[in-house]
Parts: sequence; C-alpha cells; structure tokens
Amino acid sequence: MTTAAAVTTTTPIDRALTPIPFGRLVRTELRKLTDTRAGRWLMLTLVAATPIVALVMVFTMSTKDLNYAKFVDYTSTPEKLLLPILGILTMTSEWSQRTGLVTFVLEPKRGRVLLAKGVATVGLGVGVSVLMLLVSVVGNILGQTVRDGNGSWNFAGQVSGEVTLVLLSWLLLGLALGMALLITAAAILVSFVVPNMFSAFFGSGSKNTTAWFDLNQAQSPLYSHDITGKGWIQLLAASALWIGIPMLLGVMRVRRTEVK
Repeated sequence: MTTAAAVTTTTPIDRALTPIPFGRLVRTELRKLTDTRAGRWLMLTLVAATPIVALVMVFTMSTKDLNYAKFVDYTSTPEKLLLPILGILTMTSEWSQRTGLVTFVLEPKRGRVLLAKGVATVGLGVGVSVLMLLVSVVGNILGQTVRDGNGSWNFAGQVSGEVTLVLLSWLLLGLALGMALLITAAAILVSFVVPNMFSAFFGSGSKNTTAWFDLNQAQSPLYSHDITGKGWIQLLAASALWIGIPMLLGVMRVRRTEVK
C-alpha cells in the first residue's frame, strides 16, 4: 500500500499575504537613506567631517589638551549637529517625495515600517559613532607622536559610552520630530532652535531644577563625565519630555495620517 505525498502549492494570494521579512524592510530603509542626493551628501559629510576636526585639533590645540577625552568631545560635534537631520530625513522623505503610498501598500502595517526605519537609522548612527571613536584613537596617537601631546587615555571607556549616548539621543530626537511634523524644514528648524532657545530662557535657573526638563542641561554631566545617580534620573526625565512624547505623538500621527 502506497501513500501519496502531500503536495503543497503556494498561490499568488498566499504570497501576497505573506509578510515581508523584517530584515528586508531594514535593508530597504538603509538603501533609501543613501539613494537620495540629500542622504548621500549627509552621509559623506558625516564621514568626512570627523577626521578633518581631528586633524585640525592635532595641529592647532595646546599639547596639554591633546588627549582622548578632548578628541572625543570635539570630533563628536559634527555628529551632534548632523545626526538629528539624518533621523528627520528618514521619517519625512516618504511624505515629501510622495513614496509613502508605495511603502505602505507593500507593507500595510505601518508600525513595522516605522520600526524598520528606526533600526536602520540607529544602526547608521552607531556606525558613525564607532567611526568617531576610532578617529579619536588615531588622533590621540597622532597628537602624541607628532607634537608630543598629553596622550592621556583616562576614563576612555566612560567617555566613549557617554558621548555615544548623547549622539544617539539627538538622533532619536530627529526621528521623533520627523514623525511628529512630517515636514523636513519644520522638523530641522525645531530640532535646532527650540532646545537651544529653551536652554537660553531657562538655563539661568538652578541646575538642580532645569536639568529635569532641559535636555542640554541634563546632558552636560555626560560631557564633563561626572554624572551621578540623580543626574541619570534627570537625563531620563528630560529625554522622556523631548524625545519620548514627540515620538509617541509621531507614531500616532504616522499611523493615522492619510497618504496622498
């Protein structure tokens, strides 16, 4: 007695109903970040600016300031300025270039698309941060070799982690504002102007008070590398206000807004 093997076939309808693998969504979002002219120039600027800053430091700064912590602090400046723009472009380009309709037709679950955008952008942000740290290592060695600089590696791990946290928080702020506003120019203006204006108006108050709701003030101990337990709580509170709330509002808006 023979038993016929069951034959399974996949119909076009079955293939259409099969969700797109998440890894493919992430790779697609990575391509979107580099396929556009704005995305390519932004990434090139991020990659090129860091070694330029390090070289300028080697030949212009006082030898006593040529140490790893200083290199990390200074070479992270371009990333702090440009990473929010990367996050903003990730979220707003679909709406400004009217490609969102295609994206959400291919993947109707907008939450998965937003998550893929976030993973792709944070992945690039981590890569840029690693590049910045490597350039800082080379810069410190070069400064010690060429100009007999200080060359200190004190608190290298702490410095690397804290500055990377600052950079990724500003990247997340860009993602949040991009989702909340969906207009590139408006989101960039808000990301640069509003936090700094807020700090200018309220920064004259007591640090123990303003650090609870001023992101710049809450992050300042990360730059001086002397953050305490209370400082971490203040940083969490300020991040929830400036990043968490806009991100929550942005997710709600993207999931409900009609794509035209």
